[in-house]
Amino acid sequence: MSENRQDPGGAARRAPVDASMTLLNEVMHRPLDPGYADAAARRAAGRAPHRGRTGTLVLVALAVALGVVTTAAAVELRAPQPGVIAARETLEQEILDRQGAAEELAARGAELSAEIEQLQGAALSGASADVLQGLQAEGALTGTQAVEGQGVVVTLDDTSGGLSSDTVDSSSLVHDSDLQRVVNALWAGGAEAVAINDQRLTGLSAIRSAGDAVLVDLQPLVGPYRVEAIGDPDSLRTSLLRSGTSDYLQILGTQYGIRSSVTTQSRLDLPGRPAPTLFFAKAPAATVDSDTPAGSTDGTTDGTTDGFGTGPEPHETGQEIVE
Repeated sequence: MSENRQDPGGAARRAPVDASMTLLNEVMHRPLDPGYADAAARRAAGRAPHRGRTGTLVLVALAVALGVVTTAAAVELRAPQPGVIAARETLEQEILDRQGAAEELAARGAELSAEIEQLQGAALSGASADVLQGLQAEGALTGTQAVEGQGVVVTLDDTSGGLSSDTVDSSSLVHDSDLQRVVNALWAGGAEAVAINDQRLTGLSAIRSAGDAVLVDLQPLVGPYRVEAIGDPDSLRTSLLRSGTSDYLQILGTQYGIRSSVTTQSRLDLPGRPAPTLFFAKAPAATVDSDTPAGSTDGTTDGTTDGFGTGPEPHETGQEIVE
């Protein structure tokens, strides 16, 4: 009779390991490389290899050499190249030369302007008082003549306090549009002459901005901005109110901290601007037909009168003035 007995060696007998599990078994049961395991065993047994003096010196020498090479490379990269230094020096010298040339040209222009004024004065020495008064009036209108009189002063001062734009919000700075609005309101109020920080405004003037700087005829200005206008103070103040400029200035103060004020002055002195550059001028032909009675023309010439006895239109003098 056969009995189902348990094999006594079955407990110790294991199933064969599949070949694909060899790597996992090696990782689980032998995590260290045999070479590392042997070195660890020798170290544990007190048989660790002794590093000689020569090896230590070699390591120190290698470390020092590596540090020297790294430092030299960093210094070489940071050191300015001779070509860059030469180019910078050339640019600096060119800037200085151009500045010197500009100063010489400005001085020459001032000399020529003074000479022109002397020639004009000599030419007008025998002119009548009416002609001289007319020239002065035209000079005041064009801005080339210094003027004085009563008027108002509008002052705008931002909150920059001389700080750079990096530390100040650009909204709290006076913009070119703010000055344009004030100047336009003063012109509309009948201002005879207007100046911003002693820069006289003419019909060819422009108020612009370059970054955070305000330019008047390409001349940079700094605050506080003082807008002076000669004219009837009451009319000028009324124009500021009617145009909404006064309310606009109050909004600038409450929202952006830009301080402003409007004051009446009994006397203002505004400087004149240099005469604009005259590029073209032509004297009108005043030829008169011999068969035509004196004081009249045939209507086809460029004289002072036409066939109907009327004069030329204002400013039709054949002159073109460009600034």
